[in-house]
Parts: sequence; structure tokens; C-alpha cells
Amino acid sequence: MMTAEQYLSQAYRLDQRIQLEQSELDNLKTLAASVGSPGFDEHNNPNHPTDAPFVKTLERIWEMEQKISTELSQLILLKQEILKVLSKVNDVDERLVLTYRYLKNMSWSEISIELGVSDRTIRRWHERALTHVVVPESAEEMGE
Repeated sequence: MMTAEQYLSQAYRLDQRIQLEQSELDNLKTLAASVGSPGFDEHNNPNHPTDAPFVKTLERIWEMEQKISTELSQLILLKQEILKVLSKVNDVDERLVLTYRYLKNMSWSEISIELGVSDRTIRRWHERALTHVVVPESAEEMGE
């Protein structure tokens, strides 16, 4: 059974994965941009691939871009679903803490400053808010 915190943390984890993949994509693009010029010597080695080495890099770039695009779409849908779930938390302060923490990925101290209360109060509101989150059944099935 998926807890409220596990459910809400999905967006953060997916966002982190996308950021890592974007970093890898940037590295691949840098690698592809630094491709040297081809040699003019003719090689007739039947075991040697005929494609230039950077072609594989370009294919990996395209695949990575497709994967990131798909995951970004998933992230948008997940955040919309989480917003809908959070809208059912009645207490405004609790809802704000959950929104800042799980959708805006803010730290406890950043939330504390934003709301003008102590870290301890933020953590107390957070614990109480988690008890008011109703995890959708579709998420329960995914968590099993």
C-alpha cells in the first residue's frame, strides 16, 4: 500500500530522473559537437562499421530526447493529479506546505521563510497534512 508521502514524492523522483537524463543528454550533445573530421584514407575492413562514429551518438541523443519528452509528459500529468488530490486538503496552510514540498521541491527552511513560521511548525503542519491526503486508487494499484 502506497503511503501519502510515497505518492506525493513520485513527482520529485521523476523530476530528478529527468534532470539526470537531461544532464546526460547535454554531455552527448557536447560529444557530438566535438566530432573530428573524417580521414581521407579508404579502409576496406568488412568487420568495421561503415557509419561514422558520431552517428551512434546522434542516435543516442534522439533516443534520450524521446525518453525525456515522454517522462516530461508523465510529470505534467502526475503533477496535475497531485494538485487535484491536494485541493481536497481543507486546511490552507497544510495544502501550501504539501504544494511547496512536493510540487515545487522546496526545502523545509525555504517553506518556513515563505510562510513566515518556524521549521518546527512547518514539519508539524506537514505531518498533519499527510493524514488528510487521500491517495487515489489508481496509485494504490501502481504501488503494489
